[in-house]
Amino acid sequence: MNVPGKIAVITGASSGIGAATARALASEGARVILLARRAPELKQVTESIGSAAASYPGDLTNPLAVATVAAQIIAQVGHPDILVNNAGAGRWKFVDETTPDEAVAMMAAPYFATFNVTHAFLPGMLKRNTGHIVNISSVGSRFVWPGATAYLAARWAVRGFTQALRADLANTGIGVTLFECGVVKSSYWQANPGSLERVPKMGKLVPELEPEQAAAAIVRGIRHDRKLVVAPFMMQLTYWQHAVFPGVVQWLMTRTGVRHPPV
Repeated sequence: MNVPGKIAVITGASSGIGAATARALASEGARVILLARRAPELKQVTESIGSAAASYPGDLTNPLAVATVAAQIIAQVGHPDILVNNAGAGRWKFVDETTPDEAVAMMAAPYFATFNVTHAFLPGMLKRNTGHIVNISSVGSRFVWPGATAYLAARWAVRGFTQALRADLANTGIGVTLFECGVVKSSYWQANPGSLERVPKMGKLVPELEPEQAAAAIVRGIRHDRKLVVAPFMMQLTYWQHAVFPGVVQWLMTRTGVRHPPV
């Protein structure tokens, strides 16, 4: 899809990949609509982009709130052509370290936020038979590691939803991209202490991404209608190895991951 002149909705846009993607799409000529819970940070990102951006703070895990803000966006700006589902949360913990409420919250964002936002805007895309949806997941939807159980399960849910959505839209003009990457330098790690230390040693061989690098890959995926975008290149190599030797790659992820602390 050509980006110039399009309306793009980006969730989780108050920082990290979401903010960088909003800036990248705006620089390509899109009108960007930023969604996130943190209103002050969202306002700062919107102001940094300028007149090509507008923001709508809200809780995307709440379907009624999403329906309300979607109606406002459609009435005030128009139907989006591009949707980037980036909202997500979750601290890396073992099952016994995770409360049931935390597990529910980690499924709510990213999975239910992705479902809610897609559900709200998809009818307009279907009516026009055009559009592009990008869902942001994680390499953890391919292979897993110890100490991040509920977080990883939510990313598998996003991947499954993306594949099912693509099947739903197979005979339409709407493209669906899944974006997955390794560690991205962002405020997520400061907000979730102890998580970065649980990256498997094997994963640390892959260079960390700047948010702008992730955003550039996402924009290329939209432009070229890619089904799957993986970054950086070293992570692409890991995916190819996993496709050929899934058991070996999974063994290495588990073996080089964090050990469960003694009880």
